[in-house]
Amino acid sequence: MPVAPTYPGVYVEELPSGVHAITGVSTSVTAFLGYFTQGPMDQATQIFGVADLERTFGPLNAKSEAGYAIRQFFTNGGTEAWVIRVEDGSGQASFVLEDPSSNPVLTAKATSAGAWGAGVRLDVDWGTSSAELFNLTVSQVDPTTGAVLATEMYRNLTLDSNHPGYAETVVNAGSSLITLTTGTITWPNAAPYPRPVQSGTTSTQFDTTPISIDTTDDVTVDLQLTGSGPVVAGSFKLTTNSADIYQLAAEIQAGLRGLAPVSGLPGLGNATVAVLSTSDGTNNGSMLQVKAGVSDSGAILTFSGLGANDLNLTSAKVQHFSLTGGSDGSPPTTATNLLGDPNLGTGLHALDKVDIFNILSIPDVMNLHDAAAAAVIAAAEAYCESRWAFYIVDVPQADGPRTTVPAVQAWLNQNNVRHKNGALYFPRPKIPDPLSGFILRTVASSGTIAGLYATIDASRGVWKAPAGTEAVLVNVPALETKLTDAQNGTLNPHAINCLRSFPVFGNVCWGARTLEGDDQLTSEWKYVPVRRLALYIEESLYRGTKWVVFEPNDEPLWAQIRLNVGSFMNELFRQGAFQGTTPQQAYFVKCDSTTTTQNDINLGVVNIVVGFAPLIPAEFVIIQIQQIAGQTAG
Repeated sequence: MPVAPTYPGVYVEELPSGVHAITGVSTSVTAFLGYFTQGPMDQATQIFGVADLERTFGPLNAKSEAGYAIRQFFTNGGTEAWVIRVEDGSGQASFVLEDPSSNPVLTAKATSAGAWGAGVRLDVDWGTSSAELFNLTVSQVDPTTGAVLATEMYRNLTLDSNHPGYAETVVNAGSSLITLTTGTITWPNAAPYPRPVQSGTTSTQFDTTPISIDTTDDVTVDLQLTGSGPVVAGSFKLTTNSADIYQLAAEIQAGLRGLAPVSGLPGLGNATVAVLSTSDGTNNGSMLQVKAGVSDSGAILTFSGLGANDLNLTSAKVQHFSLTGGSDGSPPTTATNLLGDPNLGTGLHALDKVDIFNILSIPDVMNLHDAAAAAVIAAAEAYCESRWAFYIVDVPQADGPRTTVPAVQAWLNQNNVRHKNGALYFPRPKIPDPLSGFILRTVASSGTIAGLYATIDASRGVWKAPAGTEAVLVNVPALETKLTDAQNGTLNPHAINCLRSFPVFGNVCWGARTLEGDDQLTSEWKYVPVRRLALYIEESLYRGTKWVVFEPNDEPLWAQIRLNVGSFMNELFRQGAFQGTTPQQAYFVKCDSTTTTQNDINLGVVNIVVGFAPLIPAEFVIIQIQQIAGQTAG
């Protein structure tokens, strides 16, 4: 703003430079759409490695083509991905918690559909300072090994919606395993307020009379697992007649853990004994809660004998509350769930909420029949064009394996999937499968190639073809089909990029054409690096010129546009992204009265014209050799 001088002196004014530096966008953020056994459905989740993938979408599953593809992506150099889970039909595990009067008070549901939810255990205890509060422990258990995979603990919860510890609000805000909903609860006129019944084996309350223990009496313990009859696990004696409830709890816990495992039954080495509902260091109103510490959700501990009578440990309840009803769906067999609904933001359209992605992989296309696959591929290519992204196509296999040169050629000729924003690679990679003793498994090529794109982008730039002897396919010891030079020569002119095996170099990518790269189409977007560079420039300029909107549309604005866009293009020229030895040969930026007429100005339009001379990959290297004939003496 101009300075208004009012006194003799020196005035300092800061003038805007007109510089709005344009930053290049990412080039290799990859979106994966496919089947998983757990994780949020139809919702894009950002991940940065395999650990993130397994934390959200569970361990590797043999039915999940996307699971293998994403692992190959990170193995081959990928660093950032968005993952969307889609499937056909699945069930969500749940469990209804009841109060001591068998009234339902809370419904717990797994955060996502799938059989994984049946491994979620709930533990409730009343070890709190108030009669209406309770604690909730949520655990995820591996159904095969019994190992605890994750544990969440929430203390001092209540069913009172006006309380800061309202269970539904607290748990739903923090849990990655369950969501809670409260039913219609009739509050009593006075305490105690409703709360879920406790899990575990719980004693009755001790009164004010000191506990009387006969140290000669046995405490006999039975452990019963789901579907089995009671089996005597053993017995132990208490060593002291103490009125300290905490010391007794510690002694009982030590006695349980010291019992030798019975054949066919797990030991009680993880058993726990807690003191509940005590308000001071005495026994007043206290209870003991005993848990066997085994993974079986239906495990029951039963105590008997005179020692157990001394401790009021004669009741038996389940070890944990377990969610039930979860079931896995199946990989998509039609285009419906993969494509989703744009109005609901499902399937492919879950990416609508993602700010930017550059590459798209849909490995489950491999399992579709041709008609459904063609529909998905066409829609995905169109979607990528609208988002300045690039789609790596996988060849469908449901209507017969496409493992030969004629088969893949016939499929491409019969299905109209030609597009400048897509590329096809053949044959498929074979990788070691950790789920089957590392026997080689054929997987979709898109995950491996997307990781390769990321590696070449980082080391050479998006303008370098992701192919050649440096384009090594990591963790790919074999290919589904070994191609010859003659077969490669048949496929390449028709825009089918070959994966080849060469001595010394190993398995490499040996093609860099888009699906519009068939020689007969004579497309200007014939090559993958040319198209991806254009997408990179378009996205970067789109984001980097938003400051122009609503600026006065005249020469000062046009000069600023030329300055900023020109600086961005010049930086790419200096990095070797374009042909030519001078900036004038490599690119141009026009924004003046020749691109923006007075009529454009009247309509509120400013036109920016940017051109560049792309680097074309050297597909064919021709070496001419000639013998030099002996010269006669002159």
